[in-house]
Amino acid sequence: MITVSRGARLGYGVGSFCTATFAAVPGLLLLYYMTNYLAVPAWLAGVVVTAPKVWDLVINPLVGRWSDRTTSRWGPRRPWLLAGACTLPVLFFLVFAGPPLRGVPAALYVGACFMAAATAYALFEVPYKAMPAEMTGDYHERTSLLQWRMVFIGVATAISGIAAPAIVNGSGYRTMALVIAVILLAAMLGTFFGTARAPMTGAPEPDAGGWRAQLAAAKGNPAFVWLLVLSCTQMVAVSMMEAAAPYFAAYTIGDPRATSSLFAALAGPILLTMPLWVWLSRRYDKRGAMVLAGLLFGVGTLAATLTPLVGAWYAHASLLLVGTGIAGVQLLQFSMLADIIALDASATGKRRAGVFTGLWTAIESGVSSLGALLFGAVLTIGGFISSDPSTPVAQPDSAVTAVLLGQTAIPAVIILVAVVMTLRYRLTAPVTV
Repeated sequence: MITVSRGARLGYGVGSFCTATFAAVPGLLLLYYMTNYLAVPAWLAGVVVTAPKVWDLVINPLVGRWSDRTTSRWGPRRPWLLAGACTLPVLFFLVFAGPPLRGVPAALYVGACFMAAATAYALFEVPYKAMPAEMTGDYHERTSLLQWRMVFIGVATAISGIAAPAIVNGSGYRTMALVIAVILLAAMLGTFFGTARAPMTGAPEPDAGGWRAQLAAAKGNPAFVWLLVLSCTQMVAVSMMEAAAPYFAAYTIGDPRATSSLFAALAGPILLTMPLWVWLSRRYDKRGAMVLAGLLFGVGTLAATLTPLVGAWYAHASLLLVGTGIAGVQLLQFSMLADIIALDASATGKRRAGVFTGLWTAIESGVSSLGALLFGAVLTIGGFISSDPSTPVAQPDSAVTAVLLGQTAIPAVIILVAVVMTLRYRLTAPVTV
């Protein structure tokens, strides 16, 4: 067994500042930014958040295949990390720092910038997620390696959910975009340099087959397909809650600034419970631990439905339970994915981790945007009225109810469906390659 050094673990883990921040900040703030600052109708704002993700279905598998076939003195993945670092921070800044547009023109501008940023993000994300399967061949060592990634995800979640809204409330969206862009740049460069001496244990030869054959091989892997469907179901619930959070703070709790403290409650368990989930995955295997994590996530989310009756403190307590569940879900998702990729490489002798992660991230990215789209639809059905700061409006009771259900009951049902799906995951025997 190859044990990954502490330096390589840290170097790999810091990249999650990028992946988690880019996923969370637009998911948390972009819909609200468009409906409440740019006067974009809720349905159109939902489309804008969703539309660039369709492009991921094309670009992510291509990046994965390109990285599989890359030969360089930096290895097959790291050149792509650097390409993403040189492009994503600038494009992210432009999403929130556009000209003074309103309505449809604003939606078109934000959509174009978000599309370009999603492309740059793919250059980093796909090779990044392929690396754990190639850094160690041991079943449990992969979980231990990925707990470092989850610690950084917890910190990034705190930055995204606490610092980003606080900067917006204090200095505006443009300042927030600049600060987050700098964080993205530092994280991406940190991973590029920090993984320079990481071990490479995956298959040495890239798969020479055509892209259709490679995708068919991924789709023909039952464990991969089932884990992907499971992950996407979980992601819909997470992304819907992210999109709903600013509305939940403003209209259910009654304080827009509560977005930061809600995310603090969510991020705390992610930072603190990683050793517990690693132990649980060893004690009950990864599938058993995933079932427990999903139950905590779903029960905590459903419990938050009572917030209007109990108060803000209760919402924060519920999110502590949700955060504990999300920590386990996310850790185990990627540990299971690394197992599947490593087993495929061992069985075939071909390097196609990029194909698996490209397909995974493309579909997951598209599905994650459904959360904002679904929540936008829930707001529309509830009669939510879009506005800008110069013309505030009072929302009807139906819109306030829609916000509550979109943050709590609907995601809870989705995640509990995912718990049932977890029971059908079959790759539980130790995989050492």
